[in-house]
Amino acid sequence: MTSTDTAVDHSRVVEKDRVVIRFAGDSGDGMQLTGDRFTSETAAFGNDLSTQPNFPAEIRAPAGTLPGVSSFQLHFANYDILTPGDRPDVLVAMNPAALKANIADVPPGGVLIVNTDEFTKRNLTKVGYEANPLEDGSLEQFSLFPVAMATLTKGALAETGLSKKDAERSKNMFALGLLSWMYHRPHEATERYLREKFARRPTIAEANILAFRAGHAYGETTEAFAVTYEVAPAQLATGTYRQITGNTALAYGIVAAGQVSGLPVFLGSYPITPASDILHELSKHKAFNVTTFQAEDEIAGVGAALGAAFGGALGVTTTSGPGISLKSETIGLAVSLELPLLVIDVQRGGPSTGLPTKTEQADLLQAMFGRNGEAPLPIIAPRSPADCFAVALEAARIAVTYRTPVIVLSDGSIANGSEPWQVPDASTLTKIEPRFATETNAPDGSDEFWPYLRDDDTLARPWAKPGTPG
Repeated sequence: MTSTDTAVDHSRVVEKDRVVIRFAGDSGDGMQLTGDRFTSETAAFGNDLSTQPNFPAEIRAPAGTLPGVSSFQLHFANYDILTPGDRPDVLVAMNPAALKANIADVPPGGVLIVNTDEFTKRNLTKVGYEANPLEDGSLEQFSLFPVAMATLTKGALAETGLSKKDAERSKNMFALGLLSWMYHRPHEATERYLREKFARRPTIAEANILAFRAGHAYGETTEAFAVTYEVAPAQLATGTYRQITGNTALAYGIVAAGQVSGLPVFLGSYPITPASDILHELSKHKAFNVTTFQAEDEIAGVGAALGAAFGGALGVTTTSGPGISLKSETIGLAVSLELPLLVIDVQRGGPSTGLPTKTEQADLLQAMFGRNGEAPLPIIAPRSPADCFAVALEAARIAVTYRTPVIVLSDGSIANGSEPWQVPDASTLTKIEPRFATETNAPDGSDEFWPYLRDDDTLARPWAKPGTPG
């Protein structure tokens, strides 16, 4: 048996139907990458899952402090789940700050896997610990597993030629290897990912793989862990699945809307957290007649998108709460012009500039009433990351059919969270009919075009491309 085999003594396996794991550490500890890789392993295994990344609000808080804690929570199960979970069954804490920031969320009996190397007097003092919680009995209600992750990682990488400081950076992969062993996760994809990610730095790739294997081997050989755990694959509907975030699903839905409507897609956007990933993703899809314009500000972004709609394209703009405030006048113009426009608001916390990395669902009233005069419009909100694909399609259908701007209210949690998404058969997607005006339409038969003549079924006005004869 090699150090990365997933075969174990099944007399020591405890079967569970669901588990919530939270990886927590300093911003530089690689918790987002660790959580993402464990998520990918879990998706490959066949569990249903939901994730919740949590980033510090500060650009870069001092290392080892409470404001600098970054975490990634994953809920996976053998049945259909809807949320990333509330209280983690397992907390992986890479330093005292991570432990203190998250310990209140762990229920009694929960598992704590702690990197003991960081529990120095200096680091304990930084976060207000008067005594080492690993030694003073304050954690007796939990199942505590102290692991010298940094020391073990440096030992595993001693022959690589890396400095101790560089070797220690791979301790997150040690943690990933240990958790992969504990929950019988497949490991081949992670090793392949590391080789691809660090293809130009093979020494770093090999170091991370060695650290990953060392964590796996530690779980196999130490006597500290009496049991491992198994969560069987979920019974999902037959089909092709992939892991997807909310922002990626919105981007794919917009691309699909362009294809089923036959319209070119134009995104006018100013980068803003947590919506920027939609701009990044759509910029990759020029082959599907998608044009992306990174504007100089929010107003220019929505103005360009509305101009594209006037010219016969599917106009889209993406933003967060502060941007909705700035775009409100142009959104009102879209209402009065009765042009299709998708306005995607990926909500974040707080008023004004707010908290870019924190989640809040507080823009509903602004979306409903945040425009002068009578300017009502439809509002749609996704319920999960995967649901964002269908929501984007539905928003486009409403916008094009009824000639109206539509606001999509997502949020940072949905945007950055992920879950399995059943990839639809493109041939089954419902067509969207733009029905452009191609001739004059005056009721009296005169050679005139009435731009606000109502359709009997939809009450929408005709949509005419500039330059259409008549």
